[in-house]
Order: sequence, then C-alpha cells, then structure tokens
Amino acid sequence: MALIADTAPAGLAPAPGVSRTYAWILFALVFGLLLSDYMSRQVLNAVFPLLKAEWSLSDTQLGSLSGVVSLMVGLLTVPLSLAADRWGRVASLKLMALVWSLATLACGFARSYEEMLFARFLIGVGEAAYGSVGLAVILSVFPAHLRSTLAGSFLAGGVFGSVLGMGLGGAVAAKLGWRWSFYAMAGFGLAVLALFAWVVTERRVNPRARDAAAEPAQRPLSFRKLLPGLFSARSVIYAYLGNGLQLFIVGSLIAWMPSYLNRHHGLPLDRASAAAAMCVLLSGVGMIVCGSLTDRLCRRAPLAKFAIAAGLCVSTFLLLAIGFRLEPGAVQLAVLGAGAFLAAGTTGPSTAMVANVTHVSIHATAFATLSLANNLLGMAPGPIVTGALADRIGLANAFQWVPFVCLASALAFVLGRRHYARDIKRLSTP
Repeated sequence: MALIADTAPAGLAPAPGVSRTYAWILFALVFGLLLSDYMSRQVLNAVFPLLKAEWSLSDTQLGSLSGVVSLMVGLLTVPLSLAADRWGRVASLKLMALVWSLATLACGFARSYEEMLFARFLIGVGEAAYGSVGLAVILSVFPAHLRSTLAGSFLAGGVFGSVLGMGLGGAVAAKLGWRWSFYAMAGFGLAVLALFAWVVTERRVNPRARDAAAEPAQRPLSFRKLLPGLFSARSVIYAYLGNGLQLFIVGSLIAWMPSYLNRHHGLPLDRASAAAAMCVLLSGVGMIVCGSLTDRLCRRAPLAKFAIAAGLCVSTFLLLAIGFRLEPGAVQLAVLGAGAFLAAGTTGPSTAMVANVTHVSIHATAFATLSLANNLLGMAPGPIVTGALADRIGLANAFQWVPFVCLASALAFVLGRRHYARDIKRLSTP
C-alpha cells in the first residue's frame, strides 16, 4: 500500500487563517454551546416523575416530549446545514443557540402539556443543525491532520452534555422544583452565547471573506453542484453507512443499560442509572482517545483510517458479544466497559474521512448527512430494535445479538477503504 500524506486535496482544505490561540478559544466556545445543546435536550429526562405527577401525563405523552426534539433534529439537520453553508455559519450558530435557549426557558414557564410540547418542538428546531455546522466551523480553523482528534473531541461533548443535563437537572429539581431545572439550563446557554457572540465573528473565523478576490475553490458552490458532492465519492457513502450502523449499539447501550443493570445485576434504579452514566462517559472518552490515536497513526497513511475504524467495530463486537454472555459481576462490567469505550470510537475517523473527500464549502451539509445516517441507522433504531427483541427473548438475550450489527459496520469500512485514495485523488484534480 502506497503511503500518501494525510491532507485533503488542494483547494478543499485551505490553510487556517487564524492564530492557534484563537482557534482553541473558538473550539472551547463552540464546545460550550454543544454542552448547552445537550443539557437543554436531556434535562427533561431528569424531571419525568415530577411532570407525570403534576400534570397526570401518560408515558406516551412523556415519550413524545422527548421524541419531538429528535424528530425535528432528524428532519431539519440537512436543510438547515445547507442554509448555513450558503448564508453564514457563525451567524447561524448564534441564531440556533438563541432559539434553543429561549425555548428551554419557555419549558420552565409551560403550564400544560401542550405548551411544553411546543417549547420542546422549538428546542429541536434550534438544535437541528448545530452539531454539523459547529464542527464545520471548528475544522475550518485547524490543520487537516487534526480532523479525527477534533471531531471525536467535539462530538463527545454531546455525551458529556447529556450527563450534565440529567445530573444537574435532577439536583436542581430536587432543591428548587422542576421549573428551575429548565431555567438553569437556559441561563447557561444564554451566558455561553453572549460570550460567543462577543468573541466570534465571521470575519475573524474566515479572514479570507474580506478578500473579494478569493480563490474560486474557496467560493461557495452552486446548489446544482453542491448536493451531488455529498454522495459523489463512494468512500464517503461507506463512511456514512459504517458510522451510522456502529452507533446502533451506542443507542442501545444508552437506552437499555440502566434496565439491564437493574434486572440482571440487581442494582437499585439510582445505582443502575449511575453505573449506566459511567458507561456513557466511557463512550465519550473513547471518542476522544480513538480520534486522537487515529490522527497520530494515520498522519502519513490516511488509508489506515478505514482499517482502524473497521478494527474498532470488530473489537467492539468481540468485547460486547463476550461480555453479555458472561455471568453478572465485576468481570462482566469490566468487559462491557471496555466495549463501550470503543463503541463510538469510529465517529472521529468517520468525520475526518467525510471531510477529506467533500468540498470545504459543503462541510456543514456533509456532516449533517453523516449525522442523519447516525440517527436513522443507529441512534434511533438501536433502542427500538433492542426493546422489540427484549419483549420476545428477554433483555439479556437481546444484548447478546445486538452487537452483530458492528460486523456490518466493519464491512462498510472495509469496502470504503478500497475507494478512499481514488476519491481523494479525483477531488484534487481541477
């Protein structure tokens, strides 16, 4: 296998136009808003019992309050990312954060189920494209060889934000009532947004925008040329498929590990939830570590990104398939923890691969397409399919079969590797 530099094609990844210090400040602020995004989204889970008691809600109604956010994110991610690519990413981020923060504040003022449902709907609208557009802004100010590290680190913020939203939301609700949980999340979002708006502008993030004589490769593509670019490379399609399928197991673990630990380890619900939260945190840390290691190992051999991603999938399968067949106990938890650590590790490499074979002007839309695959193939069906299997064969047996999806993910990455070098070469040709 020939070794080629781990850089995007000429014209597709312009050199960063900001200082390294400002780039890291920008990363911290965009990451902070991502924490707010997921804190606002997941705080609801912490106050389910209080809402159910106060408004006499059914479980179906409670589920709809949670599901409406994911529904809007799935429906609007691509079109809103496309709009941000065309009309300004920084301004779009500010508008998104303002919408979801005010909508979270409105949740605290809601006096009925219908008002809460509408406020949650607006949270979904505000959050729909933040992850993809925010990541595109970050990658635009850092060198291409850091893409896996940055993508894994940034997207892990969703995991940390979820844990913070549930943990802090529950603590605030216990002391001050459920409304203050929403007020606190909204206040955090508005505070970070104010700092972001003061520090970050389109001109500072993209100094080349001041130059009317910008290179043609740096100008936005037309709509007719833009959309086919999302699927013109075979390797990018396999990256969408591979990471989407791999996150099937992540969605299953997040949804069902508390129940599994409660039923099969005999843990009380509070301890089961805490242990499951540690599993989620391990997955987030794994995203960062795997992304960083991928960048180090693939600086001179980018084709290895696909091989590493496939290896992570196979390793996840082995650890979880074996772990869920062990007797409940400390050894089983250690093996499952190792599997959870690797489960989302393909996210950073996959994002880097998508960035390397798509035009820089459509990166936000490309990342939105990856997010769409992650949700439609992984995070959404994972909990549903696992639950359906559990109804028929029991949760423990369901978890013994679910990891086999990781093998399909590995196959997608193996197939994508065959086209990666050719796609990079083709895109670098004027």
